[in-house]
Amino acid sequence: MTSGSTGQAEAERDEKGGIRTALAGLTTRGRSFLAAGVAAAVCAYVLGQSDLLRVGLLLSVLPLVCATVLYRTRYRVSGSRRLSPARVPAGSEARVHLRMDNVSRLPTGLLMLQDRVPYVLGPRPRFVLDRVEPGGRREVSYRVRSDLRGRYPLGPLQLRLSDPFGMCELTRSFSTYDTLTVIPRVEPLPPVRFSGEAKGYGDGRHRSLALAGEDDVIPRGYRYGDDLRRVHWRSTARYGELMVRREEQPQRARCTVLLDTRGPAFQGAGPDSAFEWAVSGTASVLVHMLERGFSVRLLTDTGSSVPGEGADGFAGASQESADAAGLMMDTLAVVDHSDGTGLSRAYDVLRGGNEGLLVAFFGHLDEEQATVAAKMRQRSGGAVAFVLDSGTWGREPTDVPGALDRGEERLRMLREAGWTALSVPRGASLNDLWRQADRARTDAAATGGVLGEGGAA
Repeated sequence: MTSGSTGQAEAERDEKGGIRTALAGLTTRGRSFLAAGVAAAVCAYVLGQSDLLRVGLLLSVLPLVCATVLYRTRYRVSGSRRLSPARVPAGSEARVHLRMDNVSRLPTGLLMLQDRVPYVLGPRPRFVLDRVEPGGRREVSYRVRSDLRGRYPLGPLQLRLSDPFGMCELTRSFSTYDTLTVIPRVEPLPPVRFSGEAKGYGDGRHRSLALAGEDDVIPRGYRYGDDLRRVHWRSTARYGELMVRREEQPQRARCTVLLDTRGPAFQGAGPDSAFEWAVSGTASVLVHMLERGFSVRLLTDTGSSVPGEGADGFAGASQESADAAGLMMDTLAVVDHSDGTGLSRAYDVLRGGNEGLLVAFFGHLDEEQATVAAKMRQRSGGAVAFVLDSGTWGREPTDVPGALDRGEERLRMLREAGWTALSVPRGASLNDLWRQADRARTDAAATGGVLGEGGAA
């Protein structure tokens, strides 16, 4: 994926404040020459030395002439920026390609190209371009990298003009900029079966109608190419024309991924914090389930869902999985802690219908929120919870008496409600926990545990 923008910058005379702008562009060398010339002229006047006066005038006039000529020079150049890719996982590099075109009839002088980038992406790139002939172009590139997800503006592009003597430098800026989206890291997950009821596109219990629309009645009229073995003779006799039974096709299983964003539920900050682990885990599960053929949506504790189209908010079969994944990844790139302290709004969304498989990433759960989370299992099929306890994710393990026991009590409450609940220690691998959740559900089924309708994951 690439993204780009184009703009034009023209170094031309500004009638108001032109002299002030030109003098402000004097370099250290130019200011030194000007100061030396003025000093020499004053000394020549005091001492009556005409030769020294000529030297002083030369030293003073040279930087002023360079500034005037550079300021009045009309350079018309076009610049463009292209990102490859425009959406990159945290910790990975993206390359930015810059292109400069001289669209005027005059060659340019020495140019210095500079692009503005946020400090988290690295140092500000600078390039020196030699003389660009009329109609010519120059292309350069640089790399950016960030360990922190987010949306970062690149630009505007700045062009610095310099005279051959280095006496003056003037800056021209383009007006366009691009945005680099740094999404969470995605960890590949193994295919497992949280329950044996249905696959994403497989032979599950949920069926949908294939050849007729939702408004058609059963049976429907015969169409050329229909199998005669599907003729419904009773309806044919009733309507006086051939009627066939409507065909069925598998319906995509659903999966809701719930991300807990409550501020009090997580401790710490930075790429290795518990919240960032939860965001990365959410992204990994979303991508994995889309690849497995599920209709997927992202839900947060605030009750907002992505993609949010339609009545149920799922990425339906008509929507490309890549588009749905991109939309959810863009949301996770900028998701932050919410102001809420409870999970009730997410529970209100989940209790409205059959959500299929539910995968949740919870922060610290007190007794009240653990009760709300346990009730979420009632309306879902399979339910898997990854609980990031604040006591194990702090800088120092918590030594509050009974803290670990309370954490186990919260997990027990979820398991008794039908969840496959796992505690996530600091530095854990989601791949290993994903397999562990599959084994836990298998063991629960073998011992007579309650398994709801879920899907292949």
